[in-house]
Amino acid sequence: MYSFANDYSEGACKKVMDALIESNTVQTPGYGVDMFCRAAADIIRKKTACENIDVHFIVGGTPCNILAISLLRSHEAVICVNSGHINTHETGAVEATGHKIIAVKGVNGKITPEEIRKAVSLHTDEHMVKPKMVFISDATELGTIYTKDELKQISDTCRELGLYLYLDGARLGNALVATANDLSLKDICALTDMFYIGGTKNGALFGEAMVIRNDALKADFRYLEKQRGAMLAKGRLIGVQMLSLLEDDTYMNNARNANVMAQALRYIFNQAGIRMYVDSPTNQIFPVISNSLLRKIQAKYIVTPWQKFDKKHTVVRFVCSWATTKTAIQEFYNDLITYVNEK
Repeated sequence: MYSFANDYSEGACKKVMDALIESNTVQTPGYGVDMFCRAAADIIRKKTACENIDVHFIVGGTPCNILAISLLRSHEAVICVNSGHINTHETGAVEATGHKIIAVKGVNGKITPEEIRKAVSLHTDEHMVKPKMVFISDATELGTIYTKDELKQISDTCRELGLYLYLDGARLGNALVATANDLSLKDICALTDMFYIGGTKNGALFGEAMVIRNDALKADFRYLEKQRGAMLAKGRLIGVQMLSLLEDDTYMNNARNANVMAQALRYIFNQAGIRMYVDSPTNQIFPVISNSLLRKIQAKYIVTPWQKFDKKHTVVRFVCSWATTKTAIQEFYNDLITYVNEK
């Protein structure tokens, strides 16, 4: 069976694997203070045009989110949309740190300044948690992206209200190469307090690069990283991978392939008269499929039923990756046409 379930079903792209093999017997210090991590951090500083950022290499996205939100004081809370990753797919990891998630309504998976203001206004005194951070993802859980104007409005609102703005970048590459995107790494660094550049879902075996711009969040981060079990003894393994992805166009090219393949799937569904649940320009698409057609698809392909649309239809997530091929897309097209035309 071929999987369109996620963008981490495969291992790592060839360039990353080659770099890991080449560096395999090189001896380095542990815990992310090696030459590979330093070189990768320097590249990130150059790409963000910010020399004063701290860069930490973390094993995965959930540890990144736990660490970021753990920087808050015990009575402080984080605001995110109700479809946000920390609210739906992290098994209560944030709540397990003792911090409450204030979930608000989103627009196609995106938070708005109005909902941020509303959340703050509803938490009025010491008998409630105090909102202190806003969590967003780019791309979002629904594959949508923030425009530069939207991110600036959110950033301005956070600064006005004394809130930190944290961006989950698990699929940041997919957002940055989307056809409608007008944001750059420089913009994201300037408009957020901290964010991470995701590797796990974009050609690395594992690993993300956490970027902290706000000086108030930098102190003792490595203590917290160690305490939370997120500090890898062989930290250089993440540094090697991020260096390999970011030193040339590999990171963006990986994300671009994932987007192009997903948008080809979207075109195929549109040609078959199947509409999308949300307008996503990235590597996740969400067609609304009849339950009978879904059963046929699932006999050969692994996909993710996302939510019920009505009694006869389901919203289904299809995800493409850096490794998705034109051959796989063509085969799915042939099968879909057969399924649709069957009586």
